[in-house]
Amino acid sequence: MPRNGSGTYSLPEAAFVFDTVISETAVNSNFSDLATALTGSVAKNGETTPTANLPMGGFKHTGVATGAALTDYADVKSVQNAAYVWAGTAGGTADAITLTPSPAITAYVTGQHFFFQAGAANNTGAATLAISGLAAKAIEKNDTALAADAIIANKYYIALYDGTAFQVTQLGGAEALTSAAIGVTVQGYDAGISTTPLTEGLHTIFVPAAAMRPTVSNGCAIIADIETTAGRPDLQVLDFDASSDEHAQFQIAMPKSWDEGTVTFQVWWTSTATDTDGVSWALQGVACSDGDTADVAYGTAVVVDDANQSTAEDVYVSAVSDAVTIAGTPAAGDICFFRIFRDVSDANDTATEDARLIGVQILYTIDAGNDA
Repeated sequence: MPRNGSGTYSLPEAAFVFDTVISETAVNSNFSDLATALTGSVAKNGETTPTANLPMGGFKHTGVATGAALTDYADVKSVQNAAYVWAGTAGGTADAITLTPSPAITAYVTGQHFFFQAGAANNTGAATLAISGLAAKAIEKNDTALAADAIIANKYYIALYDGTAFQVTQLGGAEALTSAAIGVTVQGYDAGISTTPLTEGLHTIFVPAAAMRPTVSNGCAIIADIETTAGRPDLQVLDFDASSDEHAQFQIAMPKSWDEGTVTFQVWWTSTATDTDGVSWALQGVACSDGDTADVAYGTAVVVDDANQSTAEDVYVSAVSDAVTIAGTPAAGDICFFRIFRDVSDANDTATEDARLIGVQILYTIDAGNDA
């Protein structure tokens, strides 16, 4: 017996005695037992294979090479570097993504997950993912099939197999819920899962009529306080005639986060009439930086139309206008001068009474998360 079951080796024959005849049988028995013990040992050159678990007694294998097969040791460096779950830039097509991690997997397993960088945005919505040449599986977000452009080119994702499909989540990003995800219309739009980062998006600034002034030339009436009923809201309005274009001005020191692009606007207004005639409101703007002259022309005016709704003193809100290009050379932190007027020559301006401006909401987009 080579070892006693606890790792101790003892020769089966007693030690040889000096000046005695050596027994052939005893020598051969010892040699045979030694050969058996060596055969049952682990060879450093890899010639032998263990036939049972090898308890390490609190010790570790050191200096191991990086594993290259599914049955190899995973060294700490590779685990820390996510080498076995990082699949690199996705291949395939935008709607049929492929991943090739190393080593390759041989089957999908529930809970299996991989990190990857998207090579392109999915174009048509529903997309699939195939790993290591295995069958393609549907990609979902929150158990919902993808909307178009839910995957963003060059962004990083984790894909987790849930037993049926791959649940994919963007890493370090923010993705907005939509009607498909929450069952309601979001801000009147249904454009699928938003791919807009937090540093982009639509913001608003409301400017009341009380913060505006009639222009020196062709100005509207001065601010007026209109009482509806005692104890109820008073309206602070600027009145615009129906007979000629009249103007008011206001200015905004734009946030540094503004992307210096076009803006849009909505008009809050009211009327003393009980008809359904229309009013056309126009807005134009120009930007000035530190040291710029204010003696500069406004940009092209953009008109938005609205109409009375048969009740005096109702509050009306126009549709959002088309894009207004700000003249000058807009830069971060600029002050923007705006001029609003009633465009009585517009075919849709049919009201014969004054239009009463309550305020204007400016809608702008940002390219930074704050004004630092």
